[in-house]
Amino acid sequence: MESAVSVRKKNGLRVLFVDDEKNIADMMRSELPRMGHTATVVESPGEALAAAAENVFDAAIIDLRMPGGSGWDVIDYLREHSPETDCVISTGHGDRDDAIRAIRMGAYDFLPKPTSLFEIGTVLDRIGAKKSLQNRATALEGRLQRAEGRSDLVGASEPMQRVQKLIDRIAPTDSAVLILGETGTGKEMVARRIHEQSDRSNEAFVAVNCGAIPENLVESEFFGHRKGAFTGADANRTGLFEVANGGTLFLDELGELDKSMQVKLLRFLESGEIRRVGDNSPFHVDVRIVCATNRELRNMVDDGRFREDLFFRINTFEIYLPPLRERTDDIPALSRHLLARHLKRSDVPQSLLPAATLGMLQAHTWPGNVRELANVLEHAAILSDGSAIRPDDLPRSLQRYAGAAPAAADNADAQSSEMPVVVGAAPRTLREMEEEMILAVLDKHDGDKPTAAKELGIALKTLYNRLNQIDERRKAG
Repeated sequence: MESAVSVRKKNGLRVLFVDDEKNIADMMRSELPRMGHTATVVESPGEALAAAAENVFDAAIIDLRMPGGSGWDVIDYLREHSPETDCVISTGHGDRDDAIRAIRMGAYDFLPKPTSLFEIGTVLDRIGAKKSLQNRATALEGRLQRAEGRSDLVGASEPMQRVQKLIDRIAPTDSAVLILGETGTGKEMVARRIHEQSDRSNEAFVAVNCGAIPENLVESEFFGHRKGAFTGADANRTGLFEVANGGTLFLDELGELDKSMQVKLLRFLESGEIRRVGDNSPFHVDVRIVCATNRELRNMVDDGRFREDLFFRINTFEIYLPPLRERTDDIPALSRHLLARHLKRSDVPQSLLPAATLGMLQAHTWPGNVRELANVLEHAAILSDGSAIRPDDLPRSLQRYAGAAPAAADNADAQSSEMPVVVGAAPRTLREMEEEMILAVLDKHDGDKPTAAKELGIALKTLYNRLNQIDERRKAG
């Protein structure tokens, strides 16, 4: 059995080609890679079955009648063990009965010999386009499931203008990007904007929270697995790298990856190759990697918790997304945008957010950033009378963080469209604000950690880590 590997193009496939004619097999060993596919070419059913037992293929082109066996045996095996493999029948002995049988067995196409390279290339292109649409549909489904609680990239402040200028410069390239910022600042929105402004915008954008996947399943989630690769692997699984082929893979909370997965990610960035769990042979995918974290990766490198070589690989370009407290000028427009989304409208009138309310929103320190603002506005919209959101409609926790606005502010909207920012309590460190936010949300949900983690927008494992750190600091203090 021989393999020919090429750099995989968009919609490039892993192809199993089975034909007992040596001249045809030799030609396909060179022509399939030239078409942009990863090819495994064999000359007997036995070799084909051995190859199918070791690797997962996107497509198989199979001669039906060969010495020592039948192509139908290969088709039967693929149908049972790799149903996602599209089978194409190629035979010089084919007749109407063969064609009917092939269709009934789920064959993708039937090519009578002699078959031209153009015909083979065309059918593989169609299979590739079909699989690309399937991957995009899978990615879209994931995007829709994660859509609740997110906002678009909104803001005209100077910090956000700097972010947008960086996106404009970086997006057209294929370079790796590292997005830095606190939890809830909208790092996924930046990643999505990079994708939408790139040449990959018509392909899949796949987002994954590295901290939300159990450690024992991360490799399978990323790279997929073969049926039977481990206990519970009851079927072949397509990994997120394959789903994102041709598009962009966004790895959020990158700092949560353990060292073994850091090695595998580095290997992909260096070679472009991945390997399903249980497979023997790697294959290429064309994926742009965008990463994000709210952790100090440089400190993690110094502590030996993050690989230095991986850090330099992912940090070709770095985008810092400022916290909401550093761009309070964006709060009025951002608040109206979030309310419009919550109310399922294209826009909301400025009167819905009187100056007194905006003043309180701009005075708050927002340790939970845009995600916290979205939750506060949803709370207030439910309590309001529908005509305007008043300061009294805002949650009490806002008073706890920002300090109460002056009582005279209640009438400010009748006199002016602007209100000065109210200075709250004495300045606190970011760590103190984060601690207050975590404990307040945990208290709000009566200690229910999974629910608190969901509202905070962090993985449950991350919440436990933060609580342990808080406990350690209090014991030390």
